[in-house]
Amino acid sequence: MKKLVFISLLMLSLSLNAQDKIEITGEDYQNTKVEMADLMRSNGKIYVLTGIIGIVLGGILVYVVHTDRKISNLEKQYKELT
Repeated sequence: MKKLVFISLLMLSLSLNAQDKIEITGEDYQNTKVEMADLMRSNGKIYVLTGIIGIVLGGILVYVVHTDRKISNLEKQYKELT
């Protein structure tokens, strides 16, 4: 029963499309205007956004380094026991 449900859901997911294909024209390559970024820059909010992105990436980096140090200490303790 589980295999049948799995196969039917798999077949259903393969038949769905996320987006319609849009043809790219030469005009798309000439477009250098990004309205959202221009609006955020004019309001001064772009700096808030870049600051938040920096804080999040910094936090992830600190977490990874801290976890790496913990694992290194556990590896040392394990080698000492064996």
